[in-house]
Amino acid sequence: MVSGPTPGAEGARAAAETVTDPELPMLTLADLGVLRDVRVDGGHVEITITPTYTGCPALDAMRADLRARLADAGYRDVRVRTVLDPPWTTDWITERGRGKLAAAGVSPPGPAPRRATGPIPLTLGPPRRIPCPRCGSADTVRLSRFGATACKSLHRCGGCGEPFEHVKEI
Repeated sequence: MVSGPTPGAEGARAAAETVTDPELPMLTLADLGVLRDVRVDGGHVEITITPTYTGCPALDAMRADLRARLADAGYRDVRVRTVLDPPWTTDWITERGRGKLAAAGVSPPGPAPRRATGPIPLTLGPPRRIPCPRCGSADTVRLSRFGATACKSLHRCGGCGEPFEHVKEI
């Protein structure tokens, strides 16, 4: 049985929510918090996204994948709008997304640093230990500030000996 598109914003949103991130394919754009809004006005669909950072090289792929997925769902007039304000933070990653990251062996980010206005309080302390997503050990060491993508760092676990990536807090 061939079915047509689900009419309205709910169908458009459902289609958009299935698009995965090109750099973190275990997450959808909705899991990542990049998908901000889906509006339907007559036959026109407007999707609003906020990239993880302004220079994100995956942004063109996200737009193309959203247009393709909506076209497959029967929506022909689709515009993808990119907004930078408010800026994306790792706090926008859903709990489901954090679980998917850990299940894929990628350490999910902790709370994003708070942006203060005025004087910035100085806090000193030991660097945060990133727990291993495989065995949970806090005996880890950072090998590189950058992983396969700029938004991840590379670590190794002293408990199980496995290397792993961590999504940086932004």
